[in-house]
Amino acid sequence: MSNQNLAKNIKELRNRKGISQELLAEKSGVSLRTVQRIENGETEPRGDTLVRLAEALDTAPENLSDWKLTEDKSALMTLNLSALGFIVFPLLGIIIPMVIWISKKGKVRDLDKLAKSILNFQILWVVVLLLVYIYFIASAYYRINQSGDISLSVVGNPVYKLLAIGGLYLYNIIQIVTNTMRINDEKEVRYFPLVKIVR
Repeated sequence: MSNQNLAKNIKELRNRKGISQELLAEKSGVSLRTVQRIENGETEPRGDTLVRLAEALDTAPENLSDWKLTEDKSALMTLNLSALGFIVFPLLGIIIPMVIWISKKGKVRDLDKLAKSILNFQILWVVVLLLVYIYFIASAYYRINQSGDISLSVVGNPVYKLLAIGGLYLYNIIQIVTNTMRINDEKEVRYFPLVKIVR
């Protein structure tokens, strides 16, 4: 990318947000002279400078240098659908999207944001599923120790356990399918609940 294109992107985004060069310099911790030189195309921000400018403009660094990013809805949909690997084994819902994210990082617009949303949701889902399993095993163990009996009435009705676990799986599938349709319609992805584990 030429300095002029990057300079234009930074300047346009700064103006859209109504931020002066002085305020951008203050928010980013980059000197005013450096901001001016970047916007005039005299120098190209790299590394930490680009990251700090992006943070001050509330965007990702790759969005400032979007020359290398392509619009690829199918890649975003593939990344999102890859989380369905959890059906085979829960951790595959984390591993497969992570592998795709790493292999396409810096090449597709919005891939970084989507990957983080997927990974954060899937990590939380796996933790909740694990806690449900632990609860069911611990409660069955406790009942058996209390009564000394291993009958179905003591261990608990497996239908409730299957409904709880099946409900978790169904909720995850619904989240993935719904968000794939949102990507197809070019709408913002919304995973809920979302705890920021991967930043």
